[in-house]
Amino acid sequence: MTFNIPGPPPRSSRLWRIEDEPVQLPQDPDGPLALLRLSSDIAWEHKLRIATTFAAGVLVAGLYAHSLPRIYDATATILLEPGPLSLSGPDAVARRDLDLNRADSELQIIRSERLLSTIFNSLNLQSVPELAPQPPGQLSSIVNFATSVLGSFSGSETVADPGKMDRAAPDAIERGEPAEKRAAFSGFTHRLDARRVGSSYVIEIEYRSSDPALPARVANAAVSGYLLQSVSSKYQMAKVSPEALQGRIDSLAMQVETASKAMQNGTLPNGPTPDADARIIGAALPPLAPSSPRTTLITALGGLLGLVGGLLTIGFGIAFDRKVRSAKTLIAETQVPCLATVPAPSGLKDIPWRSLNRKSFRYANAIRDLRTAIDIACAARRREGNMVIALAGTRPGRGVSELGLSLAQMIQRGGRHVTLFHSGNSALDHRITPKVEDKSTAPLSLADAAARNIQTQKVEFRNLDGLDTMRILSDDRRANLFADFRSPAVVRIIEDARVKGDVVLDLPNLHGSLDALALAYHADVTLVVATAGRSRVDEVKDAVQNMRRAGVMTVATVLNQAKA
Repeated sequence: MTFNIPGPPPRSSRLWRIEDEPVQLPQDPDGPLALLRLSSDIAWEHKLRIATTFAAGVLVAGLYAHSLPRIYDATATILLEPGPLSLSGPDAVARRDLDLNRADSELQIIRSERLLSTIFNSLNLQSVPELAPQPPGQLSSIVNFATSVLGSFSGSETVADPGKMDRAAPDAIERGEPAEKRAAFSGFTHRLDARRVGSSYVIEIEYRSSDPALPARVANAAVSGYLLQSVSSKYQMAKVSPEALQGRIDSLAMQVETASKAMQNGTLPNGPTPDADARIIGAALPPLAPSSPRTTLITALGGLLGLVGGLLTIGFGIAFDRKVRSAKTLIAETQVPCLATVPAPSGLKDIPWRSLNRKSFRYANAIRDLRTAIDIACAARRREGNMVIALAGTRPGRGVSELGLSLAQMIQRGGRHVTLFHSGNSALDHRITPKVEDKSTAPLSLADAAARNIQTQKVEFRNLDGLDTMRILSDDRRANLFADFRSPAVVRIIEDARVKGDVVLDLPNLHGSLDALALAYHADVTLVVATAGRSRVDEVKDAVQNMRRAGVMTVATVLNQAKA
């Protein structure tokens, strides 16, 4: 027989493969809206995890915020305004020029140790409990221990970094003051802050403390101490000046006494201080509520971090999780159609004939849709006659046997004769009853028939609710070892079963051996069963590629949501 056209003859009666035309996923033209919809779908799918991480973040942040000590602050405000010189004569009313550099210098005077130590001693802050040396926390203890261990291994002693030492009390160390007082003074300097308001000549002096009454006293005392220092310098100059008038000296002495009493009492001066280099424009008042911690803000931040953490875990899980989760993912990864998504059978081993509850109805409806999808996908082969349908799982125990039995029952109850070759499910074997009394005349499995080259007329099937069934693998390991599932004996058995009706092959798992590929060669359509949450995408892709290389006619996938 010759052909007038080059190349292989056209496939007229053969079944066209589904994978001849790659699966084209629908392109969404919406662009960013499609990404937004996808993100919303993923968030809704993992809503429980997101809600859990959000609630955990809120709870932890709330507990942390309520565990922090309450901090109160008070602020006193002064305006730099240099007073007249202390000398008599025409220059007595002259004022010094004030510029930005001068303002920065005055700010450093307020922060100086001399002024701060005067305020610290006048208010007797050494006895304040919060300024006392605090024991190191657990984290500090761990860090110190690790540092000492590393120092011992390296053979060098740990030396404190001079740059990190407290620079606020060098004079106190030189004076030989106790360590407790130095620690209290260091804590005092860290809690007091002086700053300029923008580029103006206004300076704010703020103090923070866990005692609600202490911030206002310290802030007002700092203002009074600064006024006292500026007036005292002029008073000393007036005392040694021969041109100073006694009235001028008395006025300065009264201002010094007023500012000194105010600093000791933690208040503002009761009398005027016109010779001071600043004017008070705002007194520090006792705070009505704590300024920190901001419980609401910390709790909201904790919830936000929990939400972001939940989204990140979901994102990393999707990026690195290669397990099959949905039919859409299965189609996109394998580029082969997914004919059906079968829900969990809820303990069913087959399809009940009479009583159907809600769960079993959903399962039976999915099996019916699978049967219909197979008929539609293989319409050309169905018109020619009966079909051989093979189901294969990537790993053992993935619910393939139950799915094959349910599909065979659904086809049988549709009016066709069905022969089921199963992989040896123990629960299925328990329900099978032999057709003949003499069990010695019937082969135990398809592997036995292939190994012994038994004729088809001597093959006897077992009955399961009207289904002709036969095991594929034998209990004899030697028969499984030497069986050739592409031998003429196996072909004759399967073809004789096809003559009587449809054939369902519950193939052994693809992970153990190549027996599944050898048997899939006889099938008109081969379904790779992927279990949701258990089967990996790489396993399914490898199974599909191996079947294509083995020349399997039609390859499709089925997503099984059973708990395997």
